[in-house]
Amino acid sequence: MKKVLVSLLATCIAVITLFPSTVLAVNDQFDNPDDDIVSQNESKEDLLNEELPDAPDPTGTAYILYDAQSDSVLMGRNIDQQINPATCTIIMTVLLALENLDMDDTINIDQSMYIGIPEGFETLGLTEGETVTVKDMIYGALLQSANDACLALAIKVAGSEGAFAGMMNTRAAELGCTNTNFISCYGITNGDAVNQSSARDMALILNECCDHEDFREIATTFQHTMQPTNLYADTRNIANANRFISTQAYSYDYYIGGKTGYADGAGYTQVAASDKNGRRLITVILGATNNETRYSDTIDLFEYGYSAFTTVMVEPGEFTPVYNDTINQINAALLDTKLCVMSAEMEFSTYFSTTAFRTIGGNTNSVDLSGVMIDVNADEQNFDIPILKTYTDGKTYIVGVLHLEIAVKDKVVEVNPTKKTVWTGLKNILLTVAGILILALILLFALIIFRRHRIRRYDDEFRNKNKML
Repeated sequence: MKKVLVSLLATCIAVITLFPSTVLAVNDQFDNPDDDIVSQNESKEDLLNEELPDAPDPTGTAYILYDAQSDSVLMGRNIDQQINPATCTIIMTVLLALENLDMDDTINIDQSMYIGIPEGFETLGLTEGETVTVKDMIYGALLQSANDACLALAIKVAGSEGAFAGMMNTRAAELGCTNTNFISCYGITNGDAVNQSSARDMALILNECCDHEDFREIATTFQHTMQPTNLYADTRNIANANRFISTQAYSYDYYIGGKTGYADGAGYTQVAASDKNGRRLITVILGATNNETRYSDTIDLFEYGYSAFTTVMVEPGEFTPVYNDTINQINAALLDTKLCVMSAEMEFSTYFSTTAFRTIGGNTNSVDLSGVMIDVNADEQNFDIPILKTYTDGKTYIVGVLHLEIAVKDKVVEVNPTKKTVWTGLKNILLTVAGILILALILLFALIIFRRHRIRRYDDEFRNKNKML
């Protein structure tokens, strides 16, 4: 939330009261699913209730289309259902590596970094005693799903995979994940124990990853060459297995990073992020039954997200007129009471998302005083009043809050430098007179100098004439 402080005259103007009773009304109930007003919290998922024409319907158990700017879910199905993310788990491993290690740090490989990996799982073929860099391990983990690279990063960060899993869960909770529990840094299935997450949680994790330039650069690299090490004489070519990068068929211009995954019982999974004109969208598909369709479904979601929805930036300046009207209205209503407005502050959300079609017709701004309850017998009261943006189709969003303090008049401290008092009036008169006198003295002084100059000139001319005669 960003704050806009508004200076306010701490005076009460004598006008007619707007309300006939001694109790005035102000609504401070924001989250109410039964009303037609979308609160700031409700706007995060409100679009799930929209009837969307020609909307894509991705395959899979769960999916989400998430707008990072507004922190809003644009579309989705089973967005909070716990599902095994398979090797999409690796984005959390890479995130913690980026946050806790330097790219040029080295890792000394030991058996704990590869010995427990099941046969057939993807690896770089690391061997005990080999020295590798963090950078190469991140490339191996993100591009090739190399499980030994993931373990090398995890053990370098935390000392053991178990301790690292604890860090993964702590970091997930910090990001707002509520349905995530990691037990493995790369997504291994250990009997009935598997990593658990949700479409929404994986979107939050990927969004954080994409804030790192190194992540975006690595995730969109076609191929990385790992130079020879102390124990491996040849280079290792690490190719990007993600078809957004490795193929033309699924190439997407706005793709900025992500990860694919697969596990028995979990199906095909995918997390992907795109950025178009500074607007970041994230898709997550979990439990897909087909490798190919998760790519086409993701592209369809991105394209629909950019065309069917818009992210509105809330501009505080556009609410100044309704703010002024509201303060005048409240002060007018308090005319015959001992109260007046002491202070006021507007606080706004930065963004909210809505349908693109809705914004075509324009909107109106207002402050909702419909339910305001002011006790005229109380010495001091504070209110949080909704600031609204209403579109022509009737959809209304709470985009901010007017924080209002009302107090008795004798408790108001005058901070307005232009307030008129008897001394103020007298001071203004004295300053005016002084200014006139100073100006007159300047003119008089200039006139004297001018006259002396003319007299001197005439004397000089007279002397010159006498000499000529």
